[in-house]
Amino acid sequence: MTRPEIRRVPSAAALAAARTPTELLAGLYSNRGLKSAEEAAPGLSALHPASALRGIDRAVDLLVHTIRGGGHLLIVSDYDADGATGGALAVRGLRSLGAAQVSYLIPSRFAFGYGLSPAVVDAAAPRRPDLLITVDNGIASLAGVARAAELGIPVLVTDHHLPGERLPDAAAILNPNQPGCNFPSKHLAGVGVVFYLLVAARTRLRAQGWFGAGRPEPNLADLLDLVALGTVADVVTLDRNNRILVEQGLRRIRAGRCSPGVRALLTIGGRDPSRATATDLAFCAAPRLNAAGRIEDMSVGVDCLLTDDPQVAADLAARLDALNRRRREIEAEMKDAAESSLAGLCLDGAALPPGLCLFGEDWHQGVSGIVAARIRERYHRPVIAFANGGDGFLRGSARSVEGVHVRDLIALVDRQDPGLIERFGGHAMAAGLSIRPESLPRFREAFAEAVRTVVGDRPPQPQIASDGALPQRLMTLETAETLRVAGPWGKGFPEPCFDGTFDVLSARLVGERHLKLRLAGPAAEGAPIEAIGFNLGEQISEAGGTVRLAYRLDVNDYRGNRSAQLILEHLEPTA
Repeated sequence: MTRPEIRRVPSAAALAAARTPTELLAGLYSNRGLKSAEEAAPGLSALHPASALRGIDRAVDLLVHTIRGGGHLLIVSDYDADGATGGALAVRGLRSLGAAQVSYLIPSRFAFGYGLSPAVVDAAAPRRPDLLITVDNGIASLAGVARAAELGIPVLVTDHHLPGERLPDAAAILNPNQPGCNFPSKHLAGVGVVFYLLVAARTRLRAQGWFGAGRPEPNLADLLDLVALGTVADVVTLDRNNRILVEQGLRRIRAGRCSPGVRALLTIGGRDPSRATATDLAFCAAPRLNAAGRIEDMSVGVDCLLTDDPQVAADLAARLDALNRRRREIEAEMKDAAESSLAGLCLDGAALPPGLCLFGEDWHQGVSGIVAARIRERYHRPVIAFANGGDGFLRGSARSVEGVHVRDLIALVDRQDPGLIERFGGHAMAAGLSIRPESLPRFREAFAEAVRTVVGDRPPQPQIASDGALPQRLMTLETAETLRVAGPWGKGFPEPCFDGTFDVLSARLVGERHLKLRLAGPAAEGAPIEAIGFNLGEQISEAGGTVRLAYRLDVNDYRGNRSAQLILEHLEPTA
């Protein structure tokens, strides 16, 4: 395992003087470049305007024309949580705008693979759509869009992934990352792009007098629970614009104004919707929703988000929960196999290549991305996990480390060895690709060499950014509650992380893989505090005496009893 280095932010020392949770929060916001609490998550009026998106006028022209003409709108979305929430948002939003015919199609990961392929278009054609709208995909679907044109089906691409050298010849493209787009936030998730399209379409329909007594104008903000879930699930950067979308969605969830499906996903995971945070969406709702696309069929997840019947939502959430349990079992088996293969190279990772390509003959392609992420975390290298696609190709899921743009790495390999990769797409931290089985050895070497050109023989040591030492007087339930709702925290706006030395009073394993500690500060100030390190059980032999910890302060809600606890990010002995 590659041990991270704890590095405190330059202004960390100022937090030591904080006397109250409010003073602490002000210092934490300052560490993240904010001058006041009001800047953390302003209202919807502070969102960037839809007019800044390249292609928005053409996209709205197509959409409004089809809505007013009573045409059939077919949504083709991706099979992950961003695609599912974006697809459900599109269906709910378009129906609320007065669209008479709206349906959706989510291609199976296993039968079709990612994106709008010609085969997906052929599957959609019998539905006779007047406009096909992609959600969270399409920017790389040159052949699929061309096939749709052959069949006379116009395509409106809504996506956020990085485009290739050529754009599809679609009727309209809405993507903040396409060339020439001046939209200030390049980090919109796919569901965020759909939300902007709906808002712009509503504005046009309002100007045309479309809404009236028999057709009320919808409040699209009521759908922000879906936007929040998809944005957090896709781990996009929470810049100011995305924080607004997520915070406004969370407010509606807490107020009980969310879809029954989102409420059911949180409830089945043991989270209280009235106290929901971005962390709850990321680690409770999103994995259960993603499990459908990874193990079975994402239509189950979309149906859960579309139903207005709480009992139906609860039943579907229970099914998703069962799929997620199965996903965890498969993931554990695959991770053990991957670890065994790496152990044959070098146990400490020192002799590993700078970029890893792993393959298991019987691996489940729906779980390969999670396994790649787990191996990346352990060895701090870009990782691609390949599984047999069942169609004559290997499908790889890539996950990267900060500072190494994995899609660009794959593009570099593609340029240097044309034909080696069948297709690929993605963004900085995650990507997908397909290769032929016989090409794996050549690709493995080419990928490692591409990483080497960027970072050298070994990636830089991982770092944990710490806000500094949390005064023991503030290790309280009040502080933990304040921090939980102060975000939304996420990528680019990280949840507060602290570090310090503690005396270990007791250590034990829980759930076989998790490390449970009882701690006292070195000065023995205040009462001991509980801590848990998820998946840190293998470090129990180091959890004795005095240790240095990097941790988050959170609320432990056990059978209705709420207390402060530390969530461990890192543990190392002081001696």
